[in-house]
Amino acid sequence: MNNKKLIRQQFRNAVFKRDAYKCIFCDADNELNAHHITDRNEMPNGGYVLENGATLCPQHHMMAEKFHISGGKEWEPGFHPDDLYKEIGSSKEKAIEVSEKL
Repeated sequence: MNNKKLIRQQFRNAVFKRDAYKCIFCDADNELNAHHITDRNEMPNGGYVLENGATLCPQHHMMAEKFHISGGKEWEPGFHPDDLYKEIGSSKEKAIEVSEKL
Protein backbone atom coordinates (compact mmCIF):
# COMPACT_ATOMS: atom_id res chain seq x y z
CA MET A 1 0.00 0.00 0.00
CA ASN A 2 1.46 3.37 -0.93
CA ASN A 3 1.85 6.13 1.65
CA LYS A 4 -1.17 8.17 0.46
CA LYS A 5 -3.48 5.16 0.62
CA LEU A 6 -2.17 4.30 4.07
CA ILE A 7 -2.79 7.85 5.35
CA ARG A 8 -6.33 7.80 3.93
CA GLN A 9 -7.03 4.38 5.46
CA GLN A 10 -5.69 5.43 8.86
CA PHE A 11 -7.87 8.57 8.76
CA ARG A 12 -10.94 6.55 7.85
CA ASN A 13 -10.30 3.93 10.54
CA ALA A 14 -9.69 6.54 13.26
CA VAL A 15 -12.85 8.50 12.39
CA PHE A 16 -15.01 5.37 12.29
CA LYS A 17 -13.58 4.10 15.58
CA ARG A 18 -14.17 7.42 17.38
CA ASP A 19 -17.76 7.52 16.08
CA ALA A 20 -18.39 3.87 17.03
CA TYR A 21 -18.79 2.86 13.36
CA LYS A 22 -22.09 4.77 13.07
CA CYS A 23 -23.28 7.93 11.33
CA ILE A 24 -23.05 10.78 13.83
CA PHE A 25 -26.59 11.86 12.91
CA CYS A 26 -28.68 8.72 12.50
CA ASP A 27 -26.64 5.77 13.83
CA ALA A 28 -26.65 4.03 10.42
CA ASP A 29 -23.81 1.52 10.36
CA ASN A 30 -23.45 0.59 6.70
CA GLU A 31 -21.97 2.29 3.61
CA LEU A 32 -20.25 4.82 5.87
CA ASN A 33 -18.07 7.70 4.71
CA ALA A 34 -15.26 9.44 6.59
CA HIS A 35 -16.15 13.02 5.66
CA HIS A 36 -13.53 15.79 5.66
CA ILE A 37 -15.30 18.65 7.42
CA THR A 38 -12.99 21.24 5.92
CA ASP A 39 -12.02 20.26 2.39
CA ARG A 40 -8.67 18.49 2.38
CA ASN A 41 -7.39 20.92 -0.29
CA GLU A 42 -7.84 23.78 2.19
CA MET A 43 -6.04 22.07 5.07
CA PRO A 44 -2.32 21.74 5.81
CA ASN A 45 -1.05 18.33 4.71
CA GLY A 46 -4.49 17.31 3.45
CA GLY A 47 -6.33 17.47 6.75
CA TYR A 48 -6.26 13.71 7.30
CA VAL A 49 -6.70 14.11 11.05
CA LEU A 50 -9.35 12.86 13.44
CA GLU A 51 -10.25 16.45 14.34
CA ASN A 52 -11.35 17.09 10.72
CA GLY A 53 -13.41 13.95 10.15
CA ALA A 54 -16.97 12.80 10.77
CA THR A 55 -18.61 9.46 10.07
CA LEU A 56 -21.64 9.95 7.84
CA CYS A 57 -24.08 7.67 6.04
CA PRO A 58 -24.57 8.35 2.31
CA GLN A 59 -27.65 10.56 2.86
CA HIS A 60 -26.01 12.73 5.51
CA HIS A 61 -22.75 12.80 3.58
CA MET A 62 -24.52 14.41 0.62
CA MET A 63 -26.11 16.93 2.96
CA ALA A 64 -22.68 17.83 4.35
CA GLU A 65 -21.16 17.98 0.86
CA LYS A 66 -23.63 20.68 -0.22
CA PHE A 67 -21.38 23.25 1.51
CA HIS A 68 -18.34 22.11 -0.51
CA ILE A 69 -20.24 21.72 -3.79
CA SER A 70 -21.64 25.26 -3.52
CA GLY A 71 -18.28 26.78 -2.69
CA GLY A 72 -19.47 27.53 0.84
CA LYS A 73 -22.50 29.54 -0.29
CA GLU A 74 -25.19 27.02 0.65
CA TRP A 75 -25.63 24.31 3.27
CA GLU A 76 -28.30 22.20 4.84
CA PRO A 77 -29.41 23.35 8.31
CA GLY A 78 -27.21 21.64 10.90
CA PHE A 79 -24.59 20.67 8.30
CA HIS A 80 -22.39 23.76 8.14
CA PRO A 81 -18.78 22.82 8.94
CA ASP A 82 -19.07 24.65 12.28
CA ASP A 83 -22.04 22.42 13.14
CA LEU A 84 -20.13 19.28 12.18
CA TYR A 85 -17.11 20.31 14.24
CA LYS A 86 -19.42 20.87 17.21
CA GLU A 87 -20.94 17.39 16.75
CA ILE A 88 -17.51 15.76 17.06
CA GLY A 89 -16.15 18.11 19.74
CA SER A 90 -13.60 19.80 17.51
CA SER A 91 -13.08 23.05 15.61
CA LYS A 92 -11.45 24.20 12.39
CA GLU A 93 -8.67 25.80 14.41
CA LYS A 94 -7.98 22.55 16.27
CA ALA A 95 -8.05 20.56 13.01
CA ILE A 96 -5.58 22.97 11.38
CA GLU A 97 -3.27 22.81 14.40
CA VAL A 98 -3.15 19.02 14.40
CA SER A 99 -2.91 18.83 10.60
CA GLU A 100 0.12 21.14 10.58
CA LYS A 101 1.97 18.52 12.65
CA LEU A 102 1.57 15.76 10.07
